[in-house]
Amino acid sequence: MKRGTEVEVVIEKFADRGKSLARLDGMVIFVNGAVPGDRVRARITRKKKKHAEAKLIELLEASELRSEPACSHFGVCGGCKWQHIRYDVQLDAKAQSVREALEHTGGLASAPMEPIVRAESPLRYRNKMEFSFSAARWLTEAEISSGTKLDRSFALGLHVPSNFEKVLDLNECHLAPPIAERLVNRVRKMARELEWMPWNVRTHKGYLRHLVVRMSARLPQVMVNLVTSWPDDDRMEKFAAMLSDEFPEVTTLINTVNSGVALTAYGKATTIFGSGHIEDRIGDKTFRIGPASFFQTNTVQAEKLYEVVAAYAELKSDDHVYDLYCGAGTIGIYLSDRVKSVVGIDIIPEAIRDAKANVTANEISNCDFVVGDMGKLFNEAFVERNSRPDVLIVDPPRVGLHKDVVRQIAELRAHRFVYVSCNPQTMARDIGLLSDVYAVDRVCPVDQFPQTHHVEAVARLTAKNV
Repeated sequence: MKRGTEVEVVIEKFADRGKSLARLDGMVIFVNGAVPGDRVRARITRKKKKHAEAKLIELLEASELRSEPACSHFGVCGGCKWQHIRYDVQLDAKAQSVREALEHTGGLASAPMEPIVRAESPLRYRNKMEFSFSAARWLTEAEISSGTKLDRSFALGLHVPSNFEKVLDLNECHLAPPIAERLVNRVRKMARELEWMPWNVRTHKGYLRHLVVRMSARLPQVMVNLVTSWPDDDRMEKFAAMLSDEFPEVTTLINTVNSGVALTAYGKATTIFGSGHIEDRIGDKTFRIGPASFFQTNTVQAEKLYEVVAAYAELKSDDHVYDLYCGAGTIGIYLSDRVKSVVGIDIIPEAIRDAKANVTANEISNCDFVVGDMGKLFNEAFVERNSRPDVLIVDPPRVGLHKDVVRQIAELRAHRFVYVSCNPQTMARDIGLLSDVYAVDRVCPVDQFPQTHHVEAVARLTAKNV
């Protein structure tokens, strides 16, 4: 078996990172886009000693676990890779991925697992969409074979997987509310009519960089952030007039200028009209969201996630809570009414600025948020200054806890410890490292991102011999 070989296999099960697994002549083969039970023809794209990777070429026999994708772009766009899988099957696969991570990575086969928290709305759930402009449009196989002459020099949509340059010219997205689709199509039409040039990653020229749409799930507020390479008052005046005339739902417009070459939507932000932010609600708390603010992309599921955290923490009115890797403070602020005090830490100054603004907006007096490198700031001196915590909550990035944080958590021996994770593998690793000090009581997966393989998980740990 070598690269380019075509093989016929039956898919056995899901594997890591949303791939599926088959076997042939003792060799494990990972196939993108397949579902357990499928019989497929696949082409080997990479061969290693113990496994191979393959691209699905032809579906010979479809699994009963499949469903019909809602989106015409499915299979090309990188936004969602599981839309062809029944939602109940997605949930089972995500729960299994958490279970396997605990067992194989953390050595925690006996950790009690609760049923996954499902999403009421598996589609149209995202409150933020970041679309890219590109001078290199990706053409699908169907578009190429159609014989129609298409302009490849302008695209507005999402990047195709593993391609930093080419963008799929998107006209629908079923992860976002309909207004995002309408905005993409209208902005594309306007930009082409006025000959506003998209960014070219090779020449580093072009005016248009990104179109970012942020939508409140609980309030009638929408932010449009047009990211450009330079400020242009005349163009922004025309753009603002179009939005005001045709999109009354848009409550604020931002122009962010990114004059560098990096493909990011960050830079100097100027408010063109409106307040420069929108607000959303989780429970009875209001959160202010600016163009660069961190906020959970699924508002409804975030509230469910935070309720799992609250239940696992078994909060009491005299509790002191540490909220580590707190971001914009949403977890701590959401729980603040139920405890005596909350102290949060995050390394990103803008996130702490948002957290403090949210404290003020909600008239909260028992929350304090500080900027700092977790590995350096979270130490015994910090604990002495801020009261020893009754409850420790961590919500680290995908890489998990810094080794110094693991050591400090072990020394701290908090009575109740809640670990929130967007990566079950690193969560399992960290919990395994702490297993001499903390026992795992419960683990609950939460589906924050339907139609993708990503899953959140919440674990409750208690200190041993305390």
